[in-house]
Amino acid sequence: MTQTPEPASQNPVTPSRRDRLRPLELVGFAGVLAVFAGLIVLMATRDILLAAISLGIAFIASVIMVALVGLGKKPSQEDIVARGDLQHPEDDKNWH
Repeated sequence: MTQTPEPASQNPVTPSRRDRLRPLELVGFAGVLAVFAGLIVLMATRDILLAAISLGIAFIASVIMVALVGLGKKPSQEDIVARGDLQHPEDDKNWH
């Protein structure tokens, strides 16, 4: 049998500290929005169970909205270059 060639070694990508903390910031923002919605419902109805349910629904909805807004932004130059490498590799012999 033929042996498949080893893939070309690539430099590992190390994201900056800001890039690593970005998801935590977005989830924190969604949490703040959810707590705000839960407090509004709690003050309006004085029902803790209803406030907790609305807090959970608001959290899920705000996480989805933040993710959709994040997907809609323009990709950075690094992302464009990385996507180009995936579509047209420099070395075709190791392309699968």
